[in-house]
Amino acid sequence: MEHGSLTDESSSTFSLIDEDHTLANSVRFVLNQDPRVSFCGYSIPHPSDNNVNIRVQTTGASAKSVLRDALADLMARCKHVQVTFDKSVTGFKATQSTNEMKVDE
Repeated sequence: MEHGSLTDESSSTFSLIDEDHTLANSVRFVLNQDPRVSFCGYSIPHPSDNNVNIRVQTTGASAKSVLRDALADLMARCKHVQVTFDKSVTGFKATQSTNEMKVDE
């Protein structure tokens, strides 16, 4: 859900349901690396609620499009980590004999 001005698309607050610090801090990190972002922060309204509010203010670009780009970038980074990890595990398993391997399959 987006909370923002109808006349100024460069700043908005986005409410994410069923999320916590894990996603919010990662999104904040990626957003703060974007040169189009002048401010980004997040808050959790209440500890017992799984809701996150992410505030995005840009230098002129649409806050919604900047958030969308940040989420796509974060997904690409996660995919890169997953592929790199899988390759390393496969490489490790290939160098180990079945008697020496101590990794549960």
